[in-house]
Amino acid sequence: MNSMNNRKVVLAYSGGLDTSAIIPWVKENYSLDVIAFVADIGQSKKELDGIFEKAIQSGAIDCCIVDLKEKFIRDYILPVLSTGALYEGNYLLGTAMARPIIAKEQIKLALQKKAIAVCHGATGKGNDQIRFEMAYAALAPNLQVLSPWREWKLSSREELIEYLKLRNIPTTATKEKIYSRDENIWHISTEGGILEDTWNAPDKNCWVWTNDPISAPNEAEYVTIEFKNGYPISVNDNNLSLLGVLTFLNQIGSKHGIGRIDIVENRVTGMKSRGCYETPGGTILVTAMRAVEQLVLDRHSFQWREQLGLKMSTVVYDGLWFTPVRKAIQNSAMVFFNMLSGKIVLQLYKGNVFVIKKYAKHTLYLEEFATFGKDTVYNQNDAQGFIKLLSLSSKIRALQK
Repeated sequence: MNSMNNRKVVLAYSGGLDTSAIIPWVKENYSLDVIAFVADIGQSKKELDGIFEKAIQSGAIDCCIVDLKEKFIRDYILPVLSTGALYEGNYLLGTAMARPIIAKEQIKLALQKKAIAVCHGATGKGNDQIRFEMAYAALAPNLQVLSPWREWKLSSREELIEYLKLRNIPTTATKEKIYSRDENIWHISTEGGILEDTWNAPDKNCWVWTNDPISAPNEAEYVTIEFKNGYPISVNDNNLSLLGVLTFLNQIGSKHGIGRIDIVENRVTGMKSRGCYETPGGTILVTAMRAVEQLVLDRHSFQWREQLGLKMSTVVYDGLWFTPVRKAIQNSAMVFFNMLSGKIVLQLYKGNVFVIKKYAKHTLYLEEFATFGKDTVYNQNDAQGFIKLLSLSSKIRALQK
C-alpha cells in the first residue's frame, strides 16, 4: 500500500492508548492523513470529554463525533432482544451489538470523505477484528483495511506509552497492568488484569457501574415497564424515549446491583477469555420482555423463538450482522416481537429481578380455562381422546415387543 501517499484513512477512534498510538503509526508507515471517527453510543462523559482535542494532538487532521445512542438502541439492541439472544446462555452481547453500528457509520464517513482506507484498533487475538472487518467487507469491499495490531512490532502497554512519549503526544495512560474496558449505553465490560487468572475473584475495582449486591439497599424497589408492539414506551407510567427508558433502568439497576456476570466465553478465534459484564438496565428490560412473552406466545411459537435466539447469539457474536441470515432471523422474530404489548411490574432487590405482576394485551392466559376451581368453558373428558392419540405410537411399540 505504499502508493497511498497523501490520502485519507478513517480510524474507529476511542481516545484510548491503542488508538492514540495508531494515529501517528499510520501516518509514519502509510503516509496517510488520519480522520478519527468517534461513535457516541453511550460511553461515559469522561470518555468523550476532550476527545476531539486528543485526536488532533495525536496527529489526526480531523475528528468526527456522531451521536448514535438512539439508533443503537432502536436498530441494533432491540432487534437482538426480539430474538431472545444470549451468547452461551449468559452474555447479553453488549460489545458484539455495538461493533456493526460503529463500522457502518465509519464506512459512511469514509465514503463521504473519499478516504481510501478504514482502520480499527482491535487486536489480533480478539473478536472485534472479525466484527469490524466482516462489516467493512459487506459494506465497502473496495476500501483498504488497516489493522495495526496485526502489523506493528509494539507488543505491550509499556511500549505504546514509550512510543507516544518519544513523539511528544500526551497520554493519561500508565504502565501498570490495569483492566481493559468497553462501555456503551447497554453495558460495560471488564477484562484483563487480575481476571486473567480464573482463580482470582473480581476485586472492587473490577465493577464500575453497579453496587455490590451485598451492600445494595435493604429495601426492595418496584418498577413498572409498559411495552407497545415490543418497544418499551414508559417506566413507572412516565412516557420516555428508548434512550430515556434505558438510562433510567441503568440507574435504578445499578443502585440495586442488577446485571453482574463473571463468565469465561469462547471467542471466535478459538481461545477462551474471561470477562465481567455489567448490564443493569438491559437485564431488567430483558426480564420484563420475556414476562410479556410468556403470556402471549403459544408453545410452538415460544420454541421457535428460542431457536431463533440461539442462532442469533452466534450470528451477532461472530460478526455476521450484515448478512442475509441475520436479516432472516430478525424478520422471523419480529412477528412475535410485534405481539408484545403489555405492562410488567418488577421487584429489584440485591442483585435480583423478580416479576411480580404481568399483563399483556394479546394474552393467551385466561383464568377461566386455567382455574383449579369450577369452570364452564373446559370439558375435562376431552383430554381422554387426546391422550389416547398422543400415546398411540408408544402403545403400538409396547405391543410389538
